[in-house]
Amino acid sequence: QLQLVESGGGLVQAGDSLSVSCAASGRTLSGYAMGWYRQAPGKQRELVAGISNGGSTKYYAGSVKGRFTISRDNAKNTVYLQMNSLKPEDTALYTCAAALSMVDLQKGRYEYWGQGTQVTVSS
Repeated sequence: QLQLVESGGGLVQAGDSLSVSCAASGRTLSGYAMGWYRQAPGKQRELVAGISNGGSTKYYAGSVKGRFTISRDNAKNTVYLQMNSLKPEDTALYTCAAALSMVDLQKGRYEYWGQGTQVTVSS
């Protein structure tokens, strides 16, 4: 079993930066594509960023492209999401997930799911 624990969320102002982390335990992350999803109240969950198991392929939703950066450190069993130029519409619960492939991430077919960290951006 893979346990995923997110951290780093909080309350920031529009234009600020914030980095969230997803630490894994139980087994290695290296065999999984990893993604960050977010869900705001009353809205559908969306995949905002994904990274392949080796880190060579990345995906970003159009709404965050150019502002968010996903990265991973397989040696530390951790995935990161650096968020810059935050907007109030970025407010959501951010959750990391492990999937067997990037295609599975984009289709919402994940193997493991964390509990999430709240990011709130005030205007």
